[in-house]
Amino acid sequence: MAGNRGGPNDPDDRGSSYDPKSADAYILRDPQAFAMNIARAVENLGKAASEWLAPRERGEIPQTDASPMSDVFQTLSDVAEYWMAEPKRSVEAQTHLLSSYFEIWQASLIRLSEDKGNSGTERTASEKPRSHKRFSDEDWNVNPFFDFLQKVYFATADWAEKMVAEAEGIDERTREKARFYMRQMTEAISPANFAFTNPQVFRETVATSGANLVKGMAQLAEDMAAGKGHLKLRQTDYSKFVIGQNIAVSSGKVIARSELCEIIHYAPSTETVFKRPLLIIPPWINKFYILDLNARKSFVKWSVDQGHSVFMISWVNPDARHAEKGWEDYIRDGIDFALAAIEQATGEREVNAAGYCIGGTLLSATLALHAQENNDRIRTATLLAAQTDFTHAGELKIFVDEPQLAALDAHMKAVGYLDGAIMAGVFNLLRASDLIWPYMVDNYLRGTQPPPFDLLYWNSDSTRVTAANHSFYLRNCYLENNLAEGRMHVRGKVLNLKDVTVPVYHLATHDDHIAPAKSVFEGAKLFGGPVEFVLGGSGHIAGVVNPPDAGKYQYWTGPSPTGDIEEWQQGNQVHTGSWWPHWQRWIEAQSAQKVAARVPGDGQLTPLGDAPGTYVLE
Repeated sequence: MAGNRGGPNDPDDRGSSYDPKSADAYILRDPQAFAMNIARAVENLGKAASEWLAPRERGEIPQTDASPMSDVFQTLSDVAEYWMAEPKRSVEAQTHLLSSYFEIWQASLIRLSEDKGNSGTERTASEKPRSHKRFSDEDWNVNPFFDFLQKVYFATADWAEKMVAEAEGIDERTREKARFYMRQMTEAISPANFAFTNPQVFRETVATSGANLVKGMAQLAEDMAAGKGHLKLRQTDYSKFVIGQNIAVSSGKVIARSELCEIIHYAPSTETVFKRPLLIIPPWINKFYILDLNARKSFVKWSVDQGHSVFMISWVNPDARHAEKGWEDYIRDGIDFALAAIEQATGEREVNAAGYCIGGTLLSATLALHAQENNDRIRTATLLAAQTDFTHAGELKIFVDEPQLAALDAHMKAVGYLDGAIMAGVFNLLRASDLIWPYMVDNYLRGTQPPPFDLLYWNSDSTRVTAANHSFYLRNCYLENNLAEGRMHVRGKVLNLKDVTVPVYHLATHDDHIAPAKSVFEGAKLFGGPVEFVLGGSGHIAGVVNPPDAGKYQYWTGPSPTGDIEEWQQGNQVHTGSWWPHWQRWIEAQSAQKVAARVPGDGQLTPLGDAPGTYVLE
């Protein structure tokens, strides 16, 4: 990080004394230039506010009666009610916090006096700062002012967490929501997030006479305009990537198109290919090319090189015209449409199918429906970080209850879809300390540009979600868990995953915050056929997009999933590197028969254009 002069992980820094001369970096040299730049920064901030307000005034972003903050206030009010109900309890809680502040103040005074005397006395273990990457600048530990701010902040955050944890008389769901909301609040008030309480930003503001704030506020206005009234937080340099040129570049043809998706057939790289084509079903809340970022990271290219005839569903980025397209439509005009296209293109009726995230959930529901319809086209299923049982679905469940769903339904009914920026914001909140606040500081306070990173480019290339499909998914999966409990209705049939008897390869990832490993494991026990459960290292993206050549992470294999995941892990075996070759061996064990390579366009379907198609560009 520019301007970083050390870090809390360096033992030499922990005992260093404060040099008063270092305060020179915080003394303003040109007040007139600073005042002018502050005025320009405020002007740019006004432009950002206008970009936020304009689409609301035009009715492009409808104002609903329900505010997302209402649930926050209600939840935290339930916690506060416990502490405020009894005066003694309230006083004790406040005294605990004030005592922490007093102890920090005393320690700071003592340390300052020691620094003035150049005693060089090292801190005790209890005084040593926490290791936190957002507080890595040396002055957080050396400068008494910033050191005091840091300690007060962590003391406050610890106290707030304690208040939630020790509140009695609230149900566990309310406590979980309160813990999440409180963490968002404490991360938001971090002194690292403000110009004159962050030493690095403070120094840069002084050094540039506030020019960094001018540029930062201009970038804020640009990002608000790019999000059309929602902040599209820039996490990478968008100008460095062009879809189809240096990202999503695997060669292929679009061979079919429905109202909901395009079907891409990738060109072979081997003389023979597996008889069963491979159909990949990506999530519709993101674009498919997470599996085709570039030649080195592409699961698509790797699969082609292993001899698969790979077909990809590229979902449309829906708008108001697609408002009524629901779960059943995504099965019929998505997966079933793709199966029909593959048969026309290759002559093969049987396929291997792989579903990633929500694509895997949809695939699972499709398999249960096909079982009742005696449709045996899909002969094996690969589920990648995909949930079917949402009992332990993690912090995303915080956003799903009846009041919040009612508010969301009202919003989506007004516009016909859920904007991708809202979805992206929710996912970023799950890791706000990594995905929101560092970028807020760097982009809008320091005025810097983030470096190019293909994964974050994909992450920011968010898609809309149809009103009908999103409402069905949240209610049937997160809220009521109908797929897991055999109550999901599709095409007049009640789905039961026990009816699915085809072999299933089920991958969870160890640090997944979207589809927690425990949740994926519980869902893996629901199928009626053989399940190969594998636990990959890392998280929801890196644990899946983990090419063998990278030599990163590890994966665990073991018996079919029974009991809980902790028991399963006791009997598992760890392997270094990627799970991809293990999956390939599993696929070959199901059916290794090969045929001559199939070239896109050689079948009954005339190509409609080159990969990656047109839907991905919307």
